[in-house]
Amino acid sequence: MQLLNQSGHAMPDREQVSTTTWLQALIDALCELSSRDPLTGLSNRRQFELALASEIDRVARAGEPALVLMIDIDHFKKVNDTHGHPAGDQVLKGVALALQECIRPMDTLARFGGEEFAMILPNCPPSFGLTVAERVRTKVQGRDVVIAPGQQVRVSVSIGGAFAPQWVRSSATLWVERADQQLYRAKAEGRNRACLEQPPVSLVSAEEKGLLFGTSQFQDLE
Repeated sequence: MQLLNQSGHAMPDREQVSTTTWLQALIDALCELSSRDPLTGLSNRRQFELALASEIDRVARAGEPALVLMIDIDHFKKVNDTHGHPAGDQVLKGVALALQECIRPMDTLARFGGEEFAMILPNCPPSFGLTVAERVRTKVQGRDVVIAPGQQVRVSVSIGGAFAPQWVRSSATLWVERADQQLYRAKAEGRNRACLEQPPVSLVSAEEKGLLFGTSQFQDLE
């Protein structure tokens, strides 16, 4: 397809290449904006859900372990009430930076919403799960966050984690719900702690069985 200039004439090849490159760069920039949280620069919830769906597919096909962590800042409302919402924004940015120091290139880190963050950790064996979650918790707890000139605060996080059942096509909702249940347990047990689902590999639920057999490739053989 030929591109036309403002006069309605066909653009020279060099000009077409330049325009195409500019359009592609614009599209890439818009895609990047649509997948990022504007405050922290992390992946947003939409991008997290896309990555989670991809990881579910990989776990079902390859059987490798994968861990989801749900991370919530403790007493965040108190920060806003005491220091104001601009200070709260600085805390969110500071926690995001601390979390970024804990992930590998293959991992996904997102701001899930409000003061809650989420991580997808592919190829994370159950034997390492609690160690990883504790590393995240202590990294946040040990970070000073500057909220105003000469003024710093420290916050803690509560963490809940769940492993995807291996060789099973689960759903994003079920996986996150399991991690959320552990997050609620961490909050109930006093906050500033990590709780992971036990046993690490969950029993397959009836809904997951339906997902497994309801879309089975063997249906094509009937």
